[in-house]
Amino acid sequence: MAKKELKIGMIGVGGIGRYYVDMFRKVPEAKVIAAADVSDAALEETANIDPGIECLKDYRRILKRKDIDAVAVCTPNKFHTKPTLEALATGKHVIVEKPMAMNARDAARMCQAAKKARRLLMIGFQWRFHSNAQMIRKAVDAGQLGKIAYVHCQALRRRGIPSWGVFGQKDLQGGGPMIDIGVHNLEMAHYMIGQPRPLTAYGSCYTYLGNRKPEALAPWGAWDHKTYTVEDLAVAMLRFAGGASLVIESSFAAHIEKDVWNVTLMGEKGGATFDPPTLFKDEFGYMVNVTPSFVGETDMFLHKLQHFTDCVLKGEKCEAPGEDGLVVQKMLDAVYRSAETGKVVTIR
Repeated sequence: MAKKELKIGMIGVGGIGRYYVDMFRKVPEAKVIAAADVSDAALEETANIDPGIECLKDYRRILKRKDIDAVAVCTPNKFHTKPTLEALATGKHVIVEKPMAMNARDAARMCQAAKKARRLLMIGFQWRFHSNAQMIRKAVDAGQLGKIAYVHCQALRRRGIPSWGVFGQKDLQGGGPMIDIGVHNLEMAHYMIGQPRPLTAYGSCYTYLGNRKPEALAPWGAWDHKTYTVEDLAVAMLRFAGGASLVIESSFAAHIEKDVWNVTLMGEKGGATFDPPTLFKDEFGYMVNVTPSFVGETDMFLHKLQHFTDCVLKGEKCEAPGEDGLVVQKMLDAVYRSAETGKVVTIR
């Protein structure tokens, strides 16, 4: 008999993890019953959200509980792999925040562990569930754009260096805006064009503001420039099997007019933009812009958690499996390696 409720343990409840706790409360079939974090303050805030959650300092106590079916890993990037491997080994399903790991090698280990344990490993890629992304993916699948030639991704902040957490520390995060916010834009764009196999990457990274004391007011306040070791701006070009090229720009800090979040697709038969969701085509001898009057109002984050729950309880096919996270991780690795070497990197 199928289970009617998914009992969840949280590993990491600072920032995004606390948001998971709050959002899981909106999934009728899911219930967070335990949470672990090294921070007393994070555990205290979690208990304020739901006093019924058992708060622990050691996540391994969660893995020993037989009544917990799944865990959500929401630690800093460096600490994604170990608890994921241990959770899978104890028979628990896992949803892990993006990026999947610090490198593709660890991501591959996670995928192998999930396959061996016969448990679900899902990556926290919520942007592919956005209504606009879903519309464009369907248009691509239907051949409305023809063969995709070029994709332009932008995840740019004018002055959006986080003043909390460890986002500026490369040894804990693996990188800066490219691995933190660029990953969302990249995974969504890759999903929209049908997930072709990546072949090569050429990238550059620049640091010019984050490692200095702020000279101007910033929306999120002053960041810790003394521990800042990541890039402010990363740009890259990727090539895919089939001939498509993708350029991505991602910044925590850039001298631009305003923040930009968008993806543009150019195909042989048509094009598209994510925001506003629009198709660009030739019809009846005219250039036509097709703008939907309504694409739905999906809460992509809530949809992500509901989808994870349905995959475990109802056996639905996962739309953000570990294998997708591994491909994205390979692209990220190649971009950063290219930036370090100044050379084009082959993605294997």
